[in-house]
Amino acid sequence: MLDPRIRKLAELLIDHSCRLQTGEKVLIEAFDLPDPGLVTCLVELARERGGLPVVFWKNNAVNRSLLRHGNADSFTLQGDIEAHAMQQMDAYIGIRGSANSNEMADVPSAQMQLYQEHCWQIVHHALRVPKTKWVVLRYPTPSMAQAAQRSTEDFEDFYFRVCTADYPQLKENQKPLQARMEAAREVRITAPDTDLTFSIAGIPVVASHGLRNIPDGEMFTSPVRDSVNGVISYNTKSLYQGVVFDRIRFEFKDGKIVDASCANGQTKRLNEILDTDEGARYIGEWSLGLNNEIREPMLDTLFDEKIGGSLHLTPGNAYETADNGNRSKVHWDIVLIQTKSFGGGEVWFDGELLRKDGFFVPDDLQPLNEGLQE
Repeated sequence: MLDPRIRKLAELLIDHSCRLQTGEKVLIEAFDLPDPGLVTCLVELARERGGLPVVFWKNNAVNRSLLRHGNADSFTLQGDIEAHAMQQMDAYIGIRGSANSNEMADVPSAQMQLYQEHCWQIVHHALRVPKTKWVVLRYPTPSMAQAAQRSTEDFEDFYFRVCTADYPQLKENQKPLQARMEAAREVRITAPDTDLTFSIAGIPVVASHGLRNIPDGEMFTSPVRDSVNGVISYNTKSLYQGVVFDRIRFEFKDGKIVDASCANGQTKRLNEILDTDEGARYIGEWSLGLNNEIREPMLDTLFDEKIGGSLHLTPGNAYETADNGNRSKVHWDIVLIQTKSFGGGEVWFDGELLRKDGFFVPDDLQPLNEGLQE
């Protein structure tokens, strides 16, 4: 018997995230799922709504082999095939399970860059993101529960609670913050070993409430490309391209990362990623995390970047919906948590204190503090 929580999640993905209409084509792409229950439910719901579902079922151990042994020609072929499919789609649902979150750790960075250039960039950055109603999510697995330092049962309860949040209410609560961000010009961020300024003048602001990521809850824009100056020290570990990076620190001058380091012996790999292309050393997104049900990092970006009281500042490609013109094969969301238990910090708009130690200060933003813990 299908877990009713899975059906509720599937309904959210089809009806809220993708808003699937009669005749629309939806690609359901699943990685390392322990069972097909969510995918079969999505197929059935898509057909009930009159949609046309297509399924890609993938395995990360196989993907690792393709990445390690591929070349420009094989990645181009894969990109051509997947791009042909993506061009026909109106919607996309990407479900990412993980039997081993470090499966790609021994894929050489040069191979990863080749894949990014000849496949991922073409299929996802150029087609899926700007041209489909897309949503991506993780699937709860024992390895995710282990990373979150929870039992499997407890993690599943947490997962379904935060993923099926009241997104319509969040949308209403976000409106005053969106108005403030749209009016703001200069942002200042402070925290331990962090003092950073940049402009967001003229850049669109996007409220996220379940249409692109599940779980969701963030407000994002981009800095003016050459306006970022100062230092940021992230206090949340980040898993990127199969490698865990800890205590990443960036120094900026006129928008560019001029010095980058981390604390776990991966500084060389960090700089290899930032040298992927010119745009990788510039910022393509800045966002405030607003999901107060998510309180601790769990080495999973889709969860960690939504933590209430957090922010992320993203090297690499800008989204067209909040575009500062930066283009890159990289888009790496790295998180700084500013609640007291993580060292605190402040966010200022044009000299006005907006958020202190994770809590919003202005009266009209108090609903966004509901459920937040220090």
